[in-house]
Amino acid sequence: MDAALVLAREASAEGDVPVGAVVLDESGAVIGTGRNRREVDADPSAHAEILALRDAAHRRGTWRLDGCTLVVTLEPCLMCAGAVLQSRVPRLVLGAWDEKAGATGSQWDVVRDARIGAKVEVVSGVREDACAQVLRDFFESRREQ
Repeated sequence: MDAALVLAREASAEGDVPVGAVVLDESGAVIGTGRNRREVDADPSAHAEILALRDAAHRRGTWRLDGCTLVVTLEPCLMCAGAVLQSRVPRLVLGAWDEKAGATGSQWDVVRDARIGAKVEVVSGVREDACAQVLRDFFESRREQ
């Protein structure tokens, strides 16, 4: 989660909502990284999770990320939860919950929906206070501007 927090802070410095994500392989090595880049890239799909999954798939040479873990500072949205399912990532570690748009346990639970047939293990609350603080600081500074 420390690496994801560094990426979240980088996103904040570039004016993007501070979310960072890393993909770990079976041995725990980082094989993919991403941070929100929607503002920088003018791309609505440039969420940290999407970019980290793309990076990991590129490095592996396959879209199937079986055995990997996605670590992200904020609970994934619907789009990113769908990408987790599509990439076959079996484990998700998240920091802060997203009570407005979260799709892995708060508002929706797409990754564990029995109708889909996939079951992603979700580990929540990892460095939750630090992850939430980065977001609070970002939005507080935005309100002051």
